[in-house]
Amino acid sequence: MKNEKKISMLRYWTTRYFVTLCIGLIIIGIILSIWIRYSTVEKRLDMMELLADEVADRIVGEQGNIRIDPFLPRIIDRRQRMMDTEMNPILFILDQDKRFLFHSPKVPIEHLTPQIERLLEDNKNIMKFRPDKGMKMYLVKREIQHDAQTIGWVILLYPERDIKNSSEELGILLVMLLSLALLSWGVLYLLTKKLSSPIRNVATAANQIISGNYEVDLSTDIKEKEIYDLVYSFRDMAKRLEQLETMRGELLAGVTHELKTPVTSMSGLIQAVKDEIVTGTEAKEFLEITMKEIHRLEKMVEDLLEFNTYATGAIKVNIKRQNINELLKEIVYQWEMTQEQLDIKLKVTVPQSNVYADMDASRLQQIMINLLNNAKQATDDHGQIEIELYEKNDRILIDVKDNGTGIPEEEQSLIFERFYRGKSQQYRNRGLGLGLPFSKMIAKSMGGDLWLKESNDSGTTFILSFKNQKQDR
Repeated sequence: MKNEKKISMLRYWTTRYFVTLCIGLIIIGIILSIWIRYSTVEKRLDMMELLADEVADRIVGEQGNIRIDPFLPRIIDRRQRMMDTEMNPILFILDQDKRFLFHSPKVPIEHLTPQIERLLEDNKNIMKFRPDKGMKMYLVKREIQHDAQTIGWVILLYPERDIKNSSEELGILLVMLLSLALLSWGVLYLLTKKLSSPIRNVATAANQIISGNYEVDLSTDIKEKEIYDLVYSFRDMAKRLEQLETMRGELLAGVTHELKTPVTSMSGLIQAVKDEIVTGTEAKEFLEITMKEIHRLEKMVEDLLEFNTYATGAIKVNIKRQNINELLKEIVYQWEMTQEQLDIKLKVTVPQSNVYADMDASRLQQIMINLLNNAKQATDDHGQIEIELYEKNDRILIDVKDNGTGIPEEEQSLIFERFYRGKSQQYRNRGLGLGLPFSKMIAKSMGGDLWLKESNDSGTTFILSFKNQKQDR
């Protein structure tokens, strides 16, 4: 399939449409040509009837006899021109004894005489017959009357082949159908070209991205909503991919740095002890520092392994009914006890009535410790962290607010991305940038969520949300 030759959208649809259009127009042309031939026959027969009526009226004399005017052929020609018809029928005038008094043009009529005399006995005024020698013909007859007496007949003969001939009308129909086909195809060509142009641009931009160039230039000046959504979404995707590519490079550099630093430090310390550059108490101190670096390295590897487990959706939680008031106070107290030289004002606000929820206490502790550690890193000495528990509608909300420097606006949409570390934190704090993504996934595994409420120069507020569970009283 990959090697199969593909056709451009412009060529594919214009060709298919043109073939479909031609088939449709051919069918319409056949139907219209049949209708035109039928209407042409009806119209010309009506003309012949009118001409027969006029001739029958003109050749009746005052005495009730049939009087042939020598200018009759000229009068007939003039009437035909007035009727806007190219017909040139054969005209016969017979008396009451069925004798031929006149015929024009002058043609042999011997072979027609017996059949015409027989057709005069028919009550029909319009008939179709085939002479013994010749082609099928239409016959139109009119009685010549005087004082309600038939004194003769006017007969007009016209070949069926000629009366059905509508070359002029069919020519107009053909020109009209061809013009319609060309016009429709031209309109479709222009519309398809206009439609395919932005799609082709998106395909070109996709090839740029494949080659590693994320700076795509796609115009959004498009009227069609679907095409606009496609182009706009693709531009956003390209920007997102560019950000992820940048993050990937930063991740590689960051993880390499974070893992290399303790390894280098341990290597130097152990080498110093091995070479007896340091001995005694100082050597023990070097070994203790090495053990701390080993533990820190183990913690980073554990984080990577744990995050990989979380990313596959295998987060294990032990859900139980918890008193969130007491649990939150206990978590904050334990965290506070583990901090050395904590010069931060810590304030916890909980409702007077107990709030209950079904959750895993240890997982909530993981989230809160991560948020408290981030808040501590964001604040300077003598900073302040406020934790507030409250209920809103059917949700339990926990706000964690600090008065630190805040998160830059351009980084706020990326803080929950895996391995993302803000530029201001890359060199100040050690870590792999997994804390917030960890916490959000843990919250979702317990039916909750974690998001950034606001962040500016005066501080940052995160909101942790869970479903409210009313305690039975």
